[in-house]
Amino acid sequence: MDVIAGPLLKLLLTVIDLYVWIVVIGVILNWLTTFKVVNTSNRFVYMVGEFIYRITEPVLGRIRRILPVLGGFDLSPIALILGLMLLQDVLINVMVKFGA
Repeated sequence: MDVIAGPLLKLLLTVIDLYVWIVVIGVILNWLTTFKVVNTSNRFVYMVGEFIYRITEPVLGRIRRILPVLGGFDLSPIALILGLMLLQDVLINVMVKFGA
């Protein structure tokens, strides 16, 4: 594989993995806020929640338009994580095929 393409694919895999973790942290923070374990009046909690919301909501919002909320349970983070895992597998197969 090209000298530049291999490291770029590895960087893309790392970014996808980081985004998956941000989505998971966002879901956990949303649950903790909903069950009043953490309070968004705390400035740090608010800043972290706002950061995660701004990064994940553009993608999750598009998925929510297609995938409805079932009984108050939002399946869009699960669909996003599964899609990102599929994308990672495709990129790994491309790297293996072209020898990165």
